[in-house]
Amino acid sequence: MTILCVRFQLPPKYEAALPGLLGLLEDFTPVVQALPPDGALADLRGAERYFGRGAEELARLIRVRALALYGIDCVIGAGPGPLLARMALGQAEPGEPCAVPEGLVVDFLAERPVAALPGVGTATARTLCEYGLDTLGRVAAAPLSTLQRLVGARTGRELHEKANGVDRGRVVPNAVARSLAAEHPFPHDELNPDRHRRALLLDAEELGSRLRALDKVCRTLTLTVRYADRSSTTRTRTLPEPTAHSPELTRAAYGMYGALGLQRARVRAIALRAEGLTPAEEASHQLAFDPVDDKLRRIEEVADRARAKFGPRAILPGTLAA
Repeated sequence: MTILCVRFQLPPKYEAALPGLLGLLEDFTPVVQALPPDGALADLRGAERYFGRGAEELARLIRVRALALYGIDCVIGAGPGPLLARMALGQAEPGEPCAVPEGLVVDFLAERPVAALPGVGTATARTLCEYGLDTLGRVAAAPLSTLQRLVGARTGRELHEKANGVDRGRVVPNAVARSLAAEHPFPHDELNPDRHRRALLLDAEELGSRLRALDKVCRTLTLTVRYADRSSTTRTRTLPEPTAHSPELTRAAYGMYGALGLQRARVRAIALRAEGLTPAEEASHQLAFDPVDDKLRRIEEVADRARAKFGPRAILPGTLAA
């Protein structure tokens, strides 16, 4: 086992602590890849030999140092590759890292639901389950040609390899972040849809402000709703055009939330993630000749300057200020 997937239990909106925590990992290995807002991959090849300790021992040591230096706990998964380390993370708990030995990869994957495999979306999982391929063990045993007929040639091949434990991923040091996230946890399980939408507005405003500060735009937006029973629902929408305009992000978030059709759902947290980040200067904007849109964008520019000078909550939409 040479790869660790670490998720730090950062307080909400405390993503700024991540660089320091990455430095902690770099004390063990220079091959560290950030997974914003709260995670990282670390390649321990060489570190195990240098420190004379296995991956699990190093994982426990990393947790102790994170607690001692930053007061932040973490959960850690370990595996022979990034994919398996990510999946092991789902079985880990603070103080109890989950490690998948190289010889037990197939057994570890066999009983996992197909939707648990990173990269398998809702539509692909539904198609596979309709044909009885609801676990990774069954997917691994299915003929490659069958999978390719069901989900396409490239996706079928990748799915077949991953289900059989073939992990071609690698840790890319100093990889440029391609996403930003904002999450709003509720102090108590929340039933009120108006407060759900208020949280969405707060997340969209935060993402828009951060994107504009970085001179970035996003191509897709992902909504995650976490419930009281620890389950969650995730939806992703490709935006009509790459944007960092808060009203556009809010409109897309409201659309995804409305499509869920939640009825008295006990919601614990709502998160938005902006993905597919690209430089704003490379993005095109379709002119609408809409004076209202132009006015909103000018107001947004002024608000950004005020926030840069007086703090992120210097100017808020009226709904949030109430």
